[in-house]
Amino acid sequence: MVTAAPTQTAAGPSPPGADERAARGRAARAEVPRRAHGAWSAPADRRSPLELLEQQAQTRVPELVPIRYGRMLVSPFTFYRGAAYVMAADLAGLPRTNLDTQLCGDAHLSNFGVYAAPDRDLVFDVNDFDETLPGPFEWDVKRLVTSFAVAGRDRGFDAAQRTVVNRAVSRAYREAIHRYAAMSELDLWYSRISLDALMRQIAAVASAKQLKRAEKNIAKARSKDSVRALAKLTETVDGQLRIRSAPPVVVATRDLFAPAQQAEVDDAIARMLRSYRETLPYDRRRLLERYRYVDAARKVVGVGSVGTRAWIVLLLGRRGDPLFLQLKEAEASVLEPFLGASEFGNHGERVVEGQRLTQAANDITLGWLRVTGVDGREHDYYVRQLWDAKGSALVELMDPRALEEYAKVCGEALARAHARAGDALPIAHYLGRSDAFDRALATFAEAYADQNEQDYATMRAAVEAGTIAVRTGV
Repeated sequence: MVTAAPTQTAAGPSPPGADERAARGRAARAEVPRRAHGAWSAPADRRSPLELLEQQAQTRVPELVPIRYGRMLVSPFTFYRGAAYVMAADLAGLPRTNLDTQLCGDAHLSNFGVYAAPDRDLVFDVNDFDETLPGPFEWDVKRLVTSFAVAGRDRGFDAAQRTVVNRAVSRAYREAIHRYAAMSELDLWYSRISLDALMRQIAAVASAKQLKRAEKNIAKARSKDSVRALAKLTETVDGQLRIRSAPPVVVATRDLFAPAQQAEVDDAIARMLRSYRETLPYDRRRLLERYRYVDAARKVVGVGSVGTRAWIVLLLGRRGDPLFLQLKEAEASVLEPFLGASEFGNHGERVVEGQRLTQAANDITLGWLRVTGVDGREHDYYVRQLWDAKGSALVELMDPRALEEYAKVCGEALARAHARAGDALPIAHYLGRSDAFDRALATFAEAYADQNEQDYATMRAAVEAGTIAVRTGV
């Protein structure tokens, strides 16, 4: 008897067929019904949010940690932005589908925006990957929907208005994942949310005033490049171009280190840049070799990231044209204690490869490196352009209708990222065509927004009791 050999493709054995993949998604419903995602109540053994935040602080720059807490203390909305580790710990205790993809890891609504693709068109996508790791798709969706629930409360929207917005996120995700599941592999890989499509969606619902504001915001994003950064962030010192210190947010290396150490610091940064260049494709290495190092500074960035080491580096090209790079420390993803260690030994590489896998278009300067710091410890970094036409939505100015439209765009962008990095078909068959998942996540989001407010109150009480130090207004 002759047995036929398995069908082979150019890459090896054939992957599971569409029927098998779809069946896997439907089978997951029996294990984790879609309605199960609506449940949240804090377990009796839930760890204190402050304990988790203090655990993160152990590896951060000590004098910057109070700034992080001060930024989180502004409102429950800013607290939620900085509490990705807290939510990851909570999600880990919930039923999971095991329908995995590459997660953003912190799919907060503020971690989406426009930026310039290599062809210089503006695209809309997920734009923060510090916590990226493979995991169950619903963790990202829950983080995203809850961010809209928290934002709706911050804007003073009532429960009915928030419900509409919350359901819009997961509905947009669900409908988009079905579309992406039906695409060919190449069409999916090349898909992107263009600025033109985004502006058409805004124009359909926005007032004249809102549309003008959006156009102004886009124009501002277009202007954010290294030339503008040069004008904003530098000065001439003793005839030399230098980054201007504005402590504690920006502190030039000449103000961080003693004058006798400057030559050593400059040599160390030059070595870092050479190490980073080795992680770039050949053509990008050749491009970066045309720039020379000029100056560097430590820069405080974000909310949850505050306290990690972040540097900005000024390079000048052969014609004097500037290039600002950001070197941002990459620690272990907040998901790793619950989903397992990354396959990448360098966390900068983890961030870069997760971004390359999920984003529609990537910054051409993306790379990584590892250095031994003055503390004697090894630190991983990823590198990107400081400003590359990056822009974020002005959520604080949105009315309920505008926030609903923004929710739809974010939901679609997350679905595209998940489909590109994983397998959309089983996820689509798990979600189905009904609104069961949408309703469950809207319920979860409001329950977890309650939890977020309680956690925020816990932080406020700790500050008032003097248990933790904060620095506000920075």
